[in-house]
Amino acid sequence: MLGLLLNLKDNYQIKSNRESGFGRYDIMIIPRNREKSGIIIEFKKISSNKEEALEKAAAEALEQIERKKYEQELLRIGVKRIIKVAIVFSGKKVKIREA
Repeated sequence: MLGLLLNLKDNYQIKSNRESGFGRYDIMIIPRNREKSGIIIEFKKISSNKEEALEKAAAEALEQIERKKYEQELLRIGVKRIIKVAIVFSGKKVKIREA
C-alpha cells in the first residue's frame, strides 16, 4: 500500500505505524502545506466476507482513530483539516469508509 503513495511525496510526508495519541496509526499522510488536508488511514483484515461484517469493521476502525486520538500529531503541527479513512479487507472484498 505504501508504494501506491510514492507519487505524493513532493506534497506530502508519508508515515507508517508511528505513535500518535494513545496508539499507533497504520498510515498518516501529512501535507507539506499545512492548509491542505491530512489523512489518517486505518486498515483491518477480517475473515467474514458478509457486507454487515465489513461495515461493522469499518465503523470500528474509524472509532479506533477517534478513541486513540491519532489526529494529535497532525493537530500539533498545525493541520486543521483531517480526513479519517478505514479500509477493511476480506479476501477480494474491500470496504472503505471516510469520516
